[in-house]
Amino acid sequence: MELAYIPSPSHGVLHLGPIPLRGYAFCIIIGVFLAVWLGNKRWIARGGRAGTVADIAVWAVPFGLVGGRLYHVITDYELYFSEGRDWVDAFKIWQGGLGIWGAIALGALGAWIGCRRRGIPLPAWADAVAPGIAFAQACGRWGNWFNQELYGKPTDLPWALHITSSTDGRVPGYYHPTFLYESLWCVGVGFLVIWADRRFKLGHGRAFALYVAAYCVGRGWIEYMRVDDAHHILGLRLNDWTALVVFLLAVLYIVISARTRPGREEIVEPHAGEDAPAGGDGTASAEDAAGDKTGDKTGDKPEGEAGDGAEDGGKSEKAGEAGTDGDSVDLGKRTAAESTESSETARTESEEESGAGAEPVARDEAGSAKKS
Repeated sequence: MELAYIPSPSHGVLHLGPIPLRGYAFCIIIGVFLAVWLGNKRWIARGGRAGTVADIAVWAVPFGLVGGRLYHVITDYELYFSEGRDWVDAFKIWQGGLGIWGAIALGALGAWIGCRRRGIPLPAWADAVAPGIAFAQACGRWGNWFNQELYGKPTDLPWALHITSSTDGRVPGYYHPTFLYESLWCVGVGFLVIWADRRFKLGHGRAFALYVAAYCVGRGWIEYMRVDDAHHILGLRLNDWTALVVFLLAVLYIVISARTRPGREEIVEPHAGEDAPAGGDGTASAEDAAGDKTGDKTGDKPEGEAGDGAEDGGKSEKAGEAGTDGDSVDLGKRTAAESTESSETARTESEEESGAGAEPVARDEAGSAKKS
């Protein structure tokens, strides 16, 4: 008796008029937007400039899509180049088939080009977008659900995936939903990186390396459950070997990087804190810089200092007015002073003359007084 199961969609394409909306592509697009949005927030928190993550994603995403498709086509070449197959199908990416290993490898190359053009370190940018990439993978795995692909072994668990398609060798039945397992694992990896980054202040690419190592652990046991055709080496699927090698490289990078470059980058993007208008290369133009210096010397002075020129001008005007309108006043004052001085001199002379004649009289009077 069927108690519960996860149903599969009857078709993975929704036609909006003549435009086909494919569930696989829709899930990838949602994942890309989520990774860019979260990466932008983390980049700004690290001291970067808003929009830098999106600018570099313009390089990383196309490279990643090409790399993911190349890895899938190379590792499953018999699906496109064997007898009875059409090699043109190798370009039909909307039908599914992206290898995460190729996507990360070639996507990193595109990100390196973008970072080099912006003059920022690739490891710092990778640390910012690492959790977002994990969440993007969680969204992208639901594209396998739309295509009814990459499921696991048969099971009677309540959360079994019900496969209804019989194309390309599928057998209808109930299987482990490995797409769901990996989706949930990627969500856990994303939150693990966020927690570890806050707790240990990971830098210089170590947050990204932690994401890679943690993803490889989950991919190893999930890959072991899948039943789709794959190449085997020593009894293990090719992707299992790839996950093991990449895991070891990621752990080795974390150890070496922690010893050689401890701590976190202090500056992740030059000139990110400047408020001046930015030119095409993200730096202030020479004209703006010259304008700022001029403003510092003139327009940025306080009101009291800015008014010194006007105050001095007022004094000059007042001095000029005093020098023109006051000439007659000064002349009158000098004339009056000269006339006063001459009158005082004449009075002094007359007093001296009168004093000289009065002295004998006073003596005579005194003498006559003595005689009587």
